[in-house]
Amino acid sequence: MSAKDNFIKVKHLYNRAGFGISYPDLNKLSKRNINKVVDGLLQEPKKDDAITLVNDGESRRQMLVQAGLYAKKDLTDDEKKMRREIVQMQNEVSRDLNIAWVSKMINTDSPLREKMTLFWHGHFACRSNNPMYAQQLNNIQRQHGLGSFRTLLIEVSKSPAMLQYLNNQQNKKGKPNENFARELMELFTLGRGNYTENDIKESARAFTGWTYDKDGTFFFRKNQHDDGTKTFFGKIGNFEGENIIDIILDKPETATFISRKIYKFFVNDTPNEEHVKELANHFYNAKYDISEMMRKLFTADWFYSPENVGTKIKSPSEFLIGLSREFFVTYNKPQVLIQLQSSLGQYLFNPPNVAGWPGGQNWIDSSSLMLRMRIPSLVLNDGEIDFSGKADPEDEAVIALSRTATTMANNTKKPKSYVNAQADWPKFLDTLPKGLTPVELTEFLLQPKLNDKITRMVADNKGLRSTAVEITSMPEYQLC
Repeated sequence: MSAKDNFIKVKHLYNRAGFGISYPDLNKLSKRNINKVVDGLLQEPKKDDAITLVNDGESRRQMLVQAGLYAKKDLTDDEKKMRREIVQMQNEVSRDLNIAWVSKMINTDSPLREKMTLFWHGHFACRSNNPMYAQQLNNIQRQHGLGSFRTLLIEVSKSPAMLQYLNNQQNKKGKPNENFARELMELFTLGRGNYTENDIKESARAFTGWTYDKDGTFFFRKNQHDDGTKTFFGKIGNFEGENIIDIILDKPETATFISRKIYKFFVNDTPNEEHVKELANHFYNAKYDISEMMRKLFTADWFYSPENVGTKIKSPSEFLIGLSREFFVTYNKPQVLIQLQSSLGQYLFNPPNVAGWPGGQNWIDSSSLMLRMRIPSLVLNDGEIDFSGKADPEDEAVIALSRTATTMANNTKKPKSYVNAQADWPKFLDTLPKGLTPVELTEFLLQPKLNDKITRMVADNKGLRSTAVEITSMPEYQLC
C-alpha cells in the first residue's frame, strides 16, 4: 500500500474511531501497519479515566435532605426554599457535568474510549436529574465500553440512573412494572420482533426487587422479589435478573442487534447486512468482547471502502468536539457549549427519550445546517452568534451568562463575542508541514473526496488560516 493510501485510511479511522487527528500524528501513524494503529486505539488508558466532578458526599447529603423533605406532607417556607435551592444546585451541577464531559472529549488522549462512551450514551439513553447518578452511569459506560458487553449491560441495568429512569423502583412482587424489562429487550439487546409480550411479563418478574438505597447504591430487596417459577424464551426456572440477561445473550439475535447499531454509528447509516452478519458472528464467538468486535470492524477491508468514507453526517457532538480539538479552541465561558448542543439537537445527558437520538439525516434540517455552517467562523474568528428563538427555557439563564458584552473605548472595535472562544492559530499552523498548499490543507480537513469546484475555490487562497475557516464552513465539513 502506498503512503498516500495509508494516510487516507488512518485519517478515516481516526475520524470514525475518534474525533479527528492532528497532521503530525497522522503523518507518523500513516507509516505504520493499520492493524498496529488499531491496536494503539484499543489500548487501555494509563490512569483511571473516570469523571469525578460530582462530589459523592455532598450529593448523598442533599439526597438524604431531599428524601426527608419529600416525605413530609406540609413544608415550612424555609423547607420549601431549601428544596428549591437543592434542585437549583443539582441543575447547575448537571450543566457542569455536561461541560466536563465535552471538555474531556476535546482533550482526551483516549479518543476511541470517549467515542465508545458517546455510542453507549446514546444506546443506553437515560435522563437523570441527579448529577451523581448521571456521572456514575457515564463512568460505567467509559469503564466497560470496550470490555465485556455482559458486564456493561449488568452494570448499566443496576445503575440508579437507569433503575429510576425506567421505573424499576416500582417493580415489586405481585405488582410488576414492565418498563425496564421491555426496553432491555427492545432497545438494549434483541430489538423488536425477537421476543413476545409474555417474555416481557416473565422477565419483569425476574427483575423485581432490583432497586437502590438512599446513598445511590444498588440494592436487591429480597422481600420485594418474585421468587416463583418463570418461563422465559421456553426455559423454565426461578430466574433472577442476571439469569434473564444471560438467556438474552445466548441468543445470536442480540449480537446481531448490537453489531448493526455499531455498524450504523461507525460505518454507514445504511447497513450492509453481510458485513453486519460477519461482525455479529465474530462478536458472538468472542463471547461479547467489545474490543474484539471493534478490532474486527476497524481492520475489515470494507470499513475503508469509498462508499463508507466521508459519507456520514457528524453528530453535533462529533462536529463541536472535532472542531475544538483540531484548532485547539478555548471556550472562555464554557456555558455556551450547552447552548450550542441544544441548538444543534444533541444535548448530552438529555436524550429525547429512551430510544436516544435518531442520528443520520435527522441531525440536519435547513435551520441546523445553516447554524452548523456559521459556527466554525464564529468560533475560529471569535465572532458573535444569535441564539434568539432557539434556546430551551431552562437554557436561557445559561446563555445569558455569556452575553455580558463590555463597552469598548474604541467604537470601531466589535463587541465582546457571545461565543467567546479562541482558537490557538499559531499552535494549529505549527502542526502543518512547511509549504503545505491550500488545496492540500483542504484535503486534510475534509473527509469527502475533493471535487473540481472546491479545488478551484481554494487554489488561489493566499493564507492557510483563511482557507481553514472557509473549508470548515462548507457543507462538506459536516461529513466524516
